[in-house]
Amino acid sequence: MESWRRKLRMGMVGGGQGAFIGGVHRIVATLDQQIELVAGCFSQTPENTRITGQQLYLDPDRCYDTYQEMAITEAKLPEDERIDFVSIVTPNVSHFAIAKAFLEVGFHIVCDKPMAYSLNEAEAMVKMVEESGLVFALTHNYTGHPLVRHARQLFHSGEMGKIRKVLVEYLQDFLMVPHEKLGQKQAAWRVDPKQSGIGGTLGDVGTHCINLLEYVTGDPVAEICADKSTFLPDRKLDEDVNALLRLKGGGKGVLSISQVATGEENGLTLRVYAEKGAIKWAHENPNYLELYRYGEPRQTLTRAQGYLSAPAADSTRIPPGHPEGYLEGFATIYVGVADAIRQHIDGDPMQAEEYDFPTVYDGLRGMKFIYKAVESCNNDSAWVTM
Repeated sequence: MESWRRKLRMGMVGGGQGAFIGGVHRIVATLDQQIELVAGCFSQTPENTRITGQQLYLDPDRCYDTYQEMAITEAKLPEDERIDFVSIVTPNVSHFAIAKAFLEVGFHIVCDKPMAYSLNEAEAMVKMVEESGLVFALTHNYTGHPLVRHARQLFHSGEMGKIRKVLVEYLQDFLMVPHEKLGQKQAAWRVDPKQSGIGGTLGDVGTHCINLLEYVTGDPVAEICADKSTFLPDRKLDEDVNALLRLKGGGKGVLSISQVATGEENGLTLRVYAEKGAIKWAHENPNYLELYRYGEPRQTLTRAQGYLSAPAADSTRIPPGHPEGYLEGFATIYVGVADAIRQHIDGDPMQAEEYDFPTVYDGLRGMKFIYKAVESCNNDSAWVTM
């Protein structure tokens, strides 16, 4: 059956009882009615998977005790029954092994960020995806917002001129108290280097910052000078990081991230200053984009207006004045994934550079950022090359 005549079938690894991001993925994947969840291994504990499957009204035979069993069994099902792709929503340490298991039997991948546990794993992931020819998406969901896509169009078209300065910050107070000692799973794995890798806040929110900066400007970070801090006792990973950035095109940047910034909720903000203008976008108020021109009144662009670019219009669902936010931006990533997988099924696969969602190469950039930032921090904040 042609892919456009049916919903795509999704499997999920992770996202069982007590998880956060798995539930988000399940909501956003189905928002545009192109995808349905049909199978999963939701936990390392089979009982958790069983309960989660019941609550999601899934066939018990498609709820697996291990992801290895899931990959092998699903691959043996008839083509009109098996999953089309798997969504990986586990802690960082298991991303690589799970992706490898499903790529090897021919399934496309959606993976939460950061892409891997280590830089070596990320480099191996790129090679695996290239050899497989399969679709691989990384859920840097903030790139799905209409006004972020409009900002990208402004800079990539040359309308704004050469980048001079970039300020990007992501401030939270999520780890202000030792939640990991109070039984909260979301904190426990994030502060554990055995599950997160060498970066704490660097991996959790810093990778979003670098991805957003490079996505909008098209100007990659070339060098980084970073300083990291850990304030709460017994924690081994960074909670707060400040960094200076040098961009490939000659511009300069400042990055500030924290998960111990008192009173902050989800303060992701991007400011870009260029020769012919500047923009400011904030995730907590995502339906507005500030646009500045020298000597002219400041403009506030709003979502769903006819003056916005085609990329912004293509990622807009509802009329002006009805707020769109986190879930819709996330869902736009899944729409792009669905389009790419459909073309692959129909024998006309897209090239990675044609994807309108973050790819395995963005995942590698994120892992390089983590490692280079830590390298700088461990060498008295010396400049290091990305």
